[in-house]
Amino acid sequence: MSIEDTPDTARTRRPGPGTDRPRPRLRLHRAWWVAAVAALVVVGAAVLTAVPGLLVEPLHAEYAWSRSSIALAASVNMVLYGAVAPFAAALMDRFGLHRVAVAALAVVGTGTLLTTVMSASWQLTLYWGLLVGAGTGSVAMTFAATVARRWFTVRRGLVLGTLTGASAFGQLAFLPAVAWTVDHQGWRPALVTLALTVFALVLRDRPEDIGLAPYGHGSADPESPPEPRPAPGAARRTVAVLTAALRDPRFVLLAGVFAVCGASTNGLMWTHFVPAAQDHGMAATVAAALVSGIGVFSLLGTVASGWLTDRADPRWLLAGYFAGRALLLAALPVLLGPHPGPALLAFVVAFGLLDVATVPPVIELCTRYFGRDGAIVFGWVNAAHQLGAGAAAVLGGTVRDTTGGYAPLWVFAALLCVLAVAMVRRMPSRGGTEVER
Repeated sequence: MSIEDTPDTARTRRPGPGTDRPRPRLRLHRAWWVAAVAALVVVGAAVLTAVPGLLVEPLHAEYAWSRSSIALAASVNMVLYGAVAPFAAALMDRFGLHRVAVAALAVVGTGTLLTTVMSASWQLTLYWGLLVGAGTGSVAMTFAATVARRWFTVRRGLVLGTLTGASAFGQLAFLPAVAWTVDHQGWRPALVTLALTVFALVLRDRPEDIGLAPYGHGSADPESPPEPRPAPGAARRTVAVLTAALRDPRFVLLAGVFAVCGASTNGLMWTHFVPAAQDHGMAATVAAALVSGIGVFSLLGTVASGWLTDRADPRWLLAGYFAGRALLLAALPVLLGPHPGPALLAFVVAFGLLDVATVPPVIELCTRYFGRDGAIVFGWVNAAHQLGAGAAAVLGGTVRDTTGGYAPLWVFAALLCVLAVAMVRRMPSRGGTEVER
């Protein structure tokens, strides 16, 4: 019995010779298995992006390297994680999901294994910053967007939400185990990386490669033809897409909105919440537990956001998310204290639900506005997210050194979120290039 035989695909499957009776129609469409494997890849990448925080003290103790030199490798990793994504999306169109994912995981494995035998801090920047950063960036959100675009015609938002939530789940579920291993077995994470290399092996590039149509094909867009194979020149195409997008006001708005998203989450909340809570007398372990709580609810919020993206205008979802985030950030200075009270716990729940919920609507808008180039465009938009995160992380440290506290930072972040709402309101509903006023 084939796993592809379902009511959605039986009429689109190519009949073989000698087929004279209908096949059973009970099993899941192959698209759902591909999505599950893609989730494992995203989980693996997410775990590796969070590992540097666990390596700072062990590397400092073993090699006596400065923390700034160790942080440089993490910074290079973060920048490449965002910068390589649009090129990876074009390479997936050129060479296929399977090849790019396997190659990316091989690069990750190589970089991680080389890290275990390094002897100088510049090697950490090369191995972990360059190789691991480029590899994990290739199988991050643009990878998820490409899987959803190719394999799903309906339920695309739900799939995007689930794959995005898999990133938060990976850090939540596996990072404590990695931390335990670092504490008890040493910091060299070779076994973790080796385990990741098997995750991409059963991916297929396109559903038509195995005689299937995308999940839901014929119900949402019955006249949609198969996606054409792009011409060679992945890097040139990636740059060309960016050049064209920079002249499109829709891209400028999406990039600006996602830069604010990165600044108000990765850049501020994930980087500065714990020290800000410590400034108010809270124990570091308690503050870290609250951050983990945000991660728990971000998984729920992202899946729910994907479900809503299938049913509502993604622009208004984004506007609501940023408006709620603005209110929460503005209230944070008065919620922090030596002990987490009910109000702060409510903040953790609410902020977690909104934390990564922006991703499915942004990916959907990239697909609506830019069609087959949507995954590449999202890669560039995601690069803006990482730039916003990096700038906000530096700004947070500067504000703390200058003012002696973080309160101005949260207010500034709230104002940025208000600006994001204003930018969302100028986005058009669908394909036109004119920006609504």
